[in-house]
Amino acid sequence: MSLPRLPKALVARAVADALAEDLGLAGDLTTDATVDADARADAVIASRQAGVIAGLDLAEAAFAAMDPSVRFERVKTDGDRVDKGDVVARISGNARAILTGERVALNYLGRLSGIASLTRRYVDAIAGTKAGIADTRKTTPGLRAFEKYAVRCGGGQNHRTGLFDAILIKDNHIVAAGGVETAIARARASAGHMVKIEVEVDTLDQLALVLDHQVDAVLLDNMAPDTLAKAVKMVDGRVLTEASGGVNLTTVRAIADSGVDLISVGALTHSASVLDLGLDFES
Repeated sequence: MSLPRLPKALVARAVADALAEDLGLAGDLTTDATVDADARADAVIASRQAGVIAGLDLAEAAFAAMDPSVRFERVKTDGDRVDKGDVVARISGNARAILTGERVALNYLGRLSGIASLTRRYVDAIAGTKAGIADTRKTTPGLRAFEKYAVRCGGGQNHRTGLFDAILIKDNHIVAAGGVETAIARARASAGHMVKIEVEVDTLDQLALVLDHQVDAVLLDNMAPDTLAKAVKMVDGRVLTEASGGVNLTTVRAIADSGVDLISVGALTHSASVLDLGLDFES
């Protein structure tokens, strides 16, 4: 899988903030007290369970921030599947730097790999259908760019990045605007030519009304699979169809079989378990 690398400036800032939080004003008391300043070490990061890797840029940056001469060799790349016991990376260099950067490196790597692993489970569950799996804005504050990157590592797609890059008219917007027609008209009048408009609907009657207006996508919220299939037939390819609500690994296949284009899953980022990875020194 070929993925674009995360922006170096974004990675460096996130790692610096995480290290500052961990080191505080006094630094690594344990390592500084017990390990010689010039001690050298070789270590491996290995997976303790099966999954998908994401976040190696952040892990590497954590060690480099402590000592730029630390060597970080990637055995796996972001997006790779791993089995229990697989070596993900090898690290060599100053022992203090490796020990002090270890937790920040593993925190990022484990969190993002967990998201990638869960995403891959959803993608595998709908294999053979036309649907794609997408994330939502239900992300950890400050980590959205990384968590959405992890979704791509797992084979998923990114929904809008934030409130700034697309218009999604939801039920509360419709109420506040005084109706769906008014909300769409105002959105169309203010949107730039590169900005897409999506409208959330809960019923087929709402869908019929929305389809009479110029929109790019419809979010079919909390509809049963048979209703979704009717909605897809109504749309007939005129706009992108997205299913959302009530999506889990038990229901996702039936949702995909309805013929929708996209299935958005908040759980990818808000409920993913950390992938268990460990760093061990080689004797």
